[in-house]
Amino acid sequence: MREEREFHGDEIDGLLIDIDGVLTVSWEPIDGATEALRILRAAGTPLRFATNTTTRTRGEVARSLGDAGMAVDVDEVLTAPAATAAHLRAAHPGARCFLLNTGDLTDDFGGINLVDDDTADVVVIGGAGVEFTHAQLNQAFRLILDGAAFVAMHRNLYWRTSSGLQLDTGAYVTALAEATGVEPMVLGKPSADFFATGVAELGLETARVAMVGDDLENDVIGAQRAGLCGILVRTGKFRESVLAASDECPDVVIDSFADLPALLGLG
Repeated sequence: MREEREFHGDEIDGLLIDIDGVLTVSWEPIDGATEALRILRAAGTPLRFATNTTTRTRGEVARSLGDAGMAVDVDEVLTAPAATAAHLRAAHPGARCFLLNTGDLTDDFGGINLVDDDTADVVVIGGAGVEFTHAQLNQAFRLILDGAAFVAMHRNLYWRTSSGLQLDTGAYVTALAEATGVEPMVLGKPSADFFATGVAELGLETARVAMVGDDLENDVIGAQRAGLCGILVRTGKFRESVLAASDECPDVVIDSFADLPALLGLG
């Protein structure tokens, strides 16, 4: 593992914040997260909430955070589904898209032609759930082999819920890529374009923005490769063994989001 870089909190002007495992678990607030967010708001810190959550639209994410005591405007929310929809409109206008996902993304996928047959031009893999049957995955496999473009909202391998760790989309995306020999276009974290969108919305220099996450590879290292600072929290899906085995490490590791204001010199 490489040595951690010296971290200076006063060099961070804005934040991209993961949600699941950082602010909440199963949409219940993590201890201290609500107060920490209040401190950041009071200090005027520019924020965006960057999530690979695929079961909710941007509006639903904002409402769920509000229900958890964290007021968030929908325009502050960056999601993998919204990024995916924007990509489909730009790169595959009018295409017939086979979407495999848990959750209703209708609001974010307005204007996109979704089909459930063998005429699809694009295969879109979203969040894993009971819909990920062998039949559905096999249909996606055949479509990709037949020439359909392969798009994935993210490649997270697992996430944490109140019931423990759960298998996520990345395992299926990797299997489809291996079986078809086709690598997907990934639109959510750790896509450099996803981080760049967040930085652009904040209107700040990339190096002065930090990504706060519980996923070492997709949140933190992905952000660092895109030029941001990476802050890893020891909550959510964090596992000490994953950190110890990594050849790359975060700029800084903190116990939880509750410790972030003090790290930035805000309390």
